[in-house]
Amino acid sequence: MKVRAVTRWTSHFWWAVSIAALGFIIAILLSIFAFVIVHGAPALRPALFTPVTSGVAGGLANAIAGTLLLVSIGLVIAGAVGIGTALWVVEYAPQWAARAVRYMIDVLAGVPSIVVGYFLYVALVEVLGWGFSLVAGALSLAIFVLPYVERSADIALTNVPRELREGSVAMGARQGVTMLSIDLPYAIPGILTGLLVAIGIGLGETAPLIYTAGWSNYLPTLAPTHSPVGYLTYVVWTYISQPFAASHALAYAAATLLMVFVFATNLVARSFVEYRFSGRGGR
Repeated sequence: MKVRAVTRWTSHFWWAVSIAALGFIIAILLSIFAFVIVHGAPALRPALFTPVTSGVAGGLANAIAGTLLLVSIGLVIAGAVGIGTALWVVEYAPQWAARAVRYMIDVLAGVPSIVVGYFLYVALVEVLGWGFSLVAGALSLAIFVLPYVERSADIALTNVPRELREGSVAMGARQGVTMLSIDLPYAIPGILTGLLVAIGIGLGETAPLIYTAGWSNYLPTLAPTHSPVGYLTYVVWTYISQPFAASHALAYAAATLLMVFVFATNLVARSFVEYRFSGRGGR
């Protein structure tokens, strides 16, 4: 009886610790949301979305367009390379090669973003002479988010039940057919999770873009090189330090838009995953 009582109280103690930790995390998240929304919501007016930034005032059209372009192109690059690498590691690579690739991916995940940005500044902006550009900025984001995309896809593909693969092979399907018809459909939720993480990280990055995309008060020209691009995190980082109310309003508005983008992306994508793979939308 004494042992049972101790076990029960120990269990209750750790439940209390877990609930307190969860409450602490939720409180921090809600505090950040509340702080940004309280300061940024008043600045979100229709006139903010059509003009470009001008000095310490203006609008955010150039920063919004640049952010969406940089993240979209970077995500396409990281998705193609990351998912392709994960497929090779899981399906084709020998054990020693798979371990080596996974180790290098983990190392890449720990490289500071400013180091990635500075490397690409030297390699692309200076050596190749691309200048600050859309492609250089997108590549910096792609390299930085690549580990999250690859590892998520790797884990999702590794968790595909062996019985499904063996059944496909037993029915005479080639390895490529099995990969496309069995592995990828089963792993899509995990792959989408990695892409979601990549979007959130890409939206919040500043350091690599300062070195590669630069900054522009104009709308993106879509030229691949010699075309600086504006982005929202630069507005938050730069304008909040200006001694003007108009610049502070732009910074808080940009921060609010970033949070809305991240929240909306997660909500839409997770809703799609739940609908598509819960048995309601997959038939």
